[in-house]
Amino acid sequence: MRSVTSSGAFLGAALVAAIGFCAVPVDANEIEGGFSDPSRVVAIGGSITEIVYALGEEKRLVARDSTSLYPEAALALPDVGYMRQLSPEGVLSVNPSAILMLEGSGPREAVDVLAKASAEMVNVPDRFDHDGILEKIRIVGMAIGAEGKAKELASLVDKDIKSAQELTADVAERKRVLFVLSLQGGKILAAGHGTAADGIIKMAGAVNVMGDFEGYKQASDEAVVTAKPDVILMMTRGGEHDRGVDEVVSHPAIAPTPAGQAKALIRMDASYLLGFGPRTAGAVRDLAKAFYGDKATD
Repeated sequence: MRSVTSSGAFLGAALVAAIGFCAVPVDANEIEGGFSDPSRVVAIGGSITEIVYALGEEKRLVARDSTSLYPEAALALPDVGYMRQLSPEGVLSVNPSAILMLEGSGPREAVDVLAKASAEMVNVPDRFDHDGILEKIRIVGMAIGAEGKAKELASLVDKDIKSAQELTADVAERKRVLFVLSLQGGKILAAGHGTAADGIIKMAGAVNVMGDFEGYKQASDEAVVTAKPDVILMMTRGGEHDRGVDEVVSHPAIAPTPAGQAKALIRMDASYLLGFGPRTAGAVRDLAKAFYGDKATD
């Protein structure tokens, strides 16, 4: 297996560790020259699939994982399963010449089997910040032999992110945000630092009220009340999985907070909000405007 890492390739290691999957450490120099045969690539990780399409290299893809939901055209590709519950047989069934795998994919046993298969594999770092997105674009482009296109795309994305972040440059009072991953059983599973949620909140010019702990963890009711979030941020899951605003803000820990009193709940599509790919500038822009309204200006 050929893989890559970087100074920031910890990937939000707490999240990976918490759910029991591995990140594979490797030498970044090993990717130089790219895949020897990038004609039949499996993309594992929604942001990787988005990048391949943004590069105009989608003809190389023979399959994608179940988190790869954008663009819509990608849905026509065979689905090899959820990136954290991969089956080696499923991935190899499409006869890939190469595998682009987002760091944190698993389980470990599946990654180990795929690493020994005939298909070359690159493990792409997933840092939840501006530079991490640009790095991801360059690595994917290099792996599939599209370095020139990747350089152009990275430049465009770089400018777009900087423009989006300028929206909140002059905001004096930063919103305090609680990202709720789940309310199952009445327990609040919140995002700490080193997570995609923490990264996007910061990029949109706000403060993660649970930034003192690492990864995704259950937050006590007392901790949430004490944190005094102004806004609750959640992913859109679709259908009955999305709790209504009243149900969310009436939670005993949320109701007494500024967010609960104002019924301030923002929902956004998961892959758009937390993907950290070519569309992230748009997510930053939309989130900044949702947080600050007319105060978020160029």
